[in-house]
Amino acid sequence: MKLFTRKRLSALLGVVLISLLLAACGNSAPTNTTPAGGQNGKGCTKVGVLLPETASSARWDGNDKPELSQRIKAVTGQDVDYYNAEGDDAKQQTQADAALTKGDCILVVAPKNASTSAAIVAKAKARGVPVIAYDRLIQSKDLNYYVSFDGVKVGEIQGQYIVDHYADYTKSANNLAMINGSQDDNNALLFYQGATSKLQPLIDSGKLKKVYDQYTPAWDNDKARTEMDGVLTSQNNNIQIVYVANDGMANSVIAALKAKKLNGKVLVTGQDATVAGIQNILTGDQAMTVYKPIPQEAQATADLVKALKDGTDTASLTNGVVTKTQDGGSIPSILKLPIAVDKTNIKDTVIADKFVTVEQICANLPKGTGGIC
Repeated sequence: MKLFTRKRLSALLGVVLISLLLAACGNSAPTNTTPAGGQNGKGCTKVGVLLPETASSARWDGNDKPELSQRIKAVTGQDVDYYNAEGDDAKQQTQADAALTKGDCILVVAPKNASTSAAIVAKAKARGVPVIAYDRLIQSKDLNYYVSFDGVKVGEIQGQYIVDHYADYTKSANNLAMINGSQDDNNALLFYQGATSKLQPLIDSGKLKKVYDQYTPAWDNDKARTEMDGVLTSQNNNIQIVYVANDGMANSVIAALKAKKLNGKVLVTGQDATVAGIQNILTGDQAMTVYKPIPQEAQATADLVKALKDGTDTASLTNGVVTKTQDGGSIPSILKLPIAVDKTNIKDTVIADKFVTVEQICANLPKGTGGIC
């Protein structure tokens, strides 16, 4: 009887032990950590696209969203899960969490904040989800890819335009104001680096006198107007050149100049080739913008998504180009070339590419404006 009891007890203990071991294995990780497409994006058809805002530039919802949505769907066969942070860093973090919880197995992120968005990369990496930083770099060595335009080149184009044309505006004085982008956006730092590399020799020689130089938090257009009003007040309206990092802020700067009847008399730069920016060029209130063909950027992103989905090598896409991050990373990158646009080549660039239409840019402008309307 004792032997029978011992045997039954031993068997019972064995069953309990096996059950505990199985339970421990089953609970070793949260059930939602495996993405729908498997690890590292292979087989992935659920892609999350996270863009940063809509307030400072019309491009994000007007150009990037439809281009990315269309081109990634052509690769995966599914609509993307789309999110826009509306300028809120914490909101973008929450949106990324939601995308991962839904099972998105590749993330395309244009970060609101280059540094804090590293947390998105860390969470994605823990789940085997690759992250492609789109247009703006994420400062994380664990970032998988970066697709953008050459940011330093953008700034060089803006700065070189001033170098080539400043003399037309500086007959009596030579005051330069610089209204830069948002310092938490790595692109703004690159634009500034490129622009100053061209402008500094003119400043050092005294041909230009820099009287204002500030970053503008969140690329805030209203803040740019306030900045320009302050510059005009402090300089008694004596301003000849305004380097402005993008078209949205340039439009605000032009509003400040109009209030003083100085529009068209001051060289104003821009970027993004927005409808408003092109209109300002046609009317003579803005000298130039930088055209970044967003379809190229979106297609490069879709090409990476396809390679990840198919499990194929991406070396032929990145061609050995890398971008350094502040924590020592070397991120495989695709960097497209930007294009300078002024009144001389609007037809051959943004109109020829159907980036904007004649109907869009001529809306509410007098017939004959800029030789296009």
